[in-house]
Parts: sequence; structure tokens; C-alpha cells
Amino acid sequence: MTTNANPGANGGASTADLVNQAAAQISALVRDELALAKLELAEKGKRAGVGGGLLGGAATLALYGLGLLLALIVVALDLVWPLWLSLLVVMAVVFAAAGVAALAGRNKLRAAAPPLPRAAMDSVEADVRTVKAAAREGRQS
Repeated sequence: MTTNANPGANGGASTADLVNQAAAQISALVRDELALAKLELAEKGKRAGVGGGLLGGAATLALYGLGLLLALIVVALDLVWPLWLSLLVVMAVVFAAAGVAALAGRNKLRAAAPPLPRAAMDSVEADVRTVKAAAREGRQS
């Protein structure tokens, strides 16, 4: 039968054993949290890539449709106004719409949160709170 060189007060594991176990558990916890963050960011990246591709295709088709619509508007206005005036009015409206869209897009980009692994960060914060609380309780007893 083997005995510990430094048994605890109740005959349990020694302080060194407990510190080694805590260090191993913290190391495993950090590895697990990093793996969770990596998986979460990879999943978000895949979704963003697919969404971006679909939006790019939709934008290309919409651009062709918009060109045809603008040509139709110019032709329709040419029936009432001179051609140069029809083109000028349509061009002014298009540039005004582009300006409004650019301002709205800039505001949306500024408001967008950075792509952070929120679930992993929240989990790490909870782990830190738990470890701190356990350390405080250990000091008090």
C-alpha cells in the first residue's frame, strides 16, 4: 500500500496533486474553448461565403435589368422631351439613388458588429468567473 508524501488533512490528495490536476484541467479547458471558437468562425465563414456569392449573382442580374429599365425610361421620356433632356433627367435620378444607397450601405457597415465567436467568448467568461469563485471559496475555508 502506497501513501502520499504530503497527504491532505482528510487523507485525500496532496496540494501538489490538486495543483497538477487543476493545471491539466485548465489546459484542457483552454484547448476545448479554442476548438469551439475555431469551429464557430469556420461555420460563420462558410455562411458568409455562400451568401456573398448569391448576392453577387443577384446583383449582376439586377444590374442588367436596371440597365434595360433605364433605357425604357429614356425612350418613354423621349416621346415627350428632347433626347438630351430625357437622358439628363434619368442620369440625375440614377446618381441620386446611388448616393442614397452608398450612404445607407456605409451606415450599415459601421453598425455591423465584428465577426467574433460570441458563444466561445461567453463560455470562457463563465469559466473564468467559476474559477475565480472557486479560488475565493478555497481561500475563505
